Amino acid sequence: MNLESALEKRHLKWLAIWGVWTLLGLIFTSQVALQSRLSENPTPFWRVLTWQLSSGYVWFLISPFILWLGRKFTFENGGWKLSLPVHFVASVVVAVVQLSVDAFILPKLGYMQRFADATYFEKFKILLLVNVHLGVAIYWGVLGFQQAIRYYRKYRERELRTSQLEARLATTRLQVLKMQLHPHFLFNTLNAISELIYRDPESAERMISDLSDLLRMSFENLEIQEIPLKQELEFLEKYLEIELTRFHDRLKVEMHIAPETLDASVPNMILQPLVENAIKHGIGPRSDGGKIEIDASRQNGDLSLTVRDNGLGVPAGDLEHLIEGVGISNTRRRLRHLYGDAHSFLLRNEEATGLAVDLVIPYRQCTLVPRAARQFDESAE
Repeated sequence: MNLESALEKRHLKWLAIWGVWTLLGLIFTSQVALQSRLSENPTPFWRVLTWQLSSGYVWFLISPFILWLGRKFTFENGGWKLSLPVHFVASVVVAVVQLSVDAFILPKLGYMQRFADATYFEKFKILLLVNVHLGVAIYWGVLGFQQAIRYYRKYRERELRTSQLEARLATTRLQVLKMQLHPHFLFNTLNAISELIYRDPESAERMISDLSDLLRMSFENLEIQEIPLKQELEFLEKYLEIELTRFHDRLKVEMHIAPETLDASVPNMILQPLVENAIKHGIGPRSDGGKIEIDASRQNGDLSLTVRDNGLGVPAGDLEHLIEGVGISNTRRRLRHLYGDAHSFLLRNEEATGLAVDLVIPYRQCTLVPRAARQFDESAE
């Protein structure tokens, strides 16, 4: 905050304090004026107003001292043992000082006409006897208001720090979960390449080139948790090129992507582990291979993603006792951190063979400016 804005804020603060004392003066004026109406010799309203505002503005001038004492002697961390007696003595002293000023000013404004012949000290003693308790109460009222604002600000600061820490912790957890995927898919891809390096060197060389592109794409968005769906599909296509080289005609892939979903925000690397899981456990063990389908559509305010295969599926269809690997369990945790209860993630058996993974997340346009991504038709192979 620069000096100019700090001064402006300070001026506004004291203007607000002046406004409060003016408002209190008006309130006391209305009360005294109404009581005066019931007497035999009512006091004009304007005169009552001058008395109350004059007394209130004396309190306004004393307020900086009260606020300074409030900052100096707080009630936090056991400080009340010293602060309580200090403020008790200060409240009496301040009340006496304020009444001594009133005793000098108010009679000149027509106050205490019945004691017009009394000396200053006699008038001061009368005011002290009548109003000292009110003066002490006003001191504690100002002090209490200041301490309430102080505690409220500290509470908000603690809330803000807590929310910032929680946000940083959630981001760190998401980053850790995402980083787990990189070595996971890297090792699996390297294993796939090692299977071909002697049997089909040309294909192995092409897979290494594809892997290089894949790694470059993955590290470009290393710190980003959500990207456009079209960018996620671009990454998935590069991964599938490696798998298609490995499986040749044993693997078929179909994509059914609604055009309006291409700019939707999705978790980075959310589809690759699901497709990898389908290839590894569904298609890979079958001698005749199989097919994987990836669907994306918009349903009301949600984005629906489905990855299904016609592979072996879950033995005996027992999804309840399915032991989830790194890809599925990692995906569950990431979705929980990103969307909480606003998402669903479901594994289900297909009617004939295979397994389907249905993912539903809130639909929102991605604000990230993506790389130039390929255009996807509603149905692409």
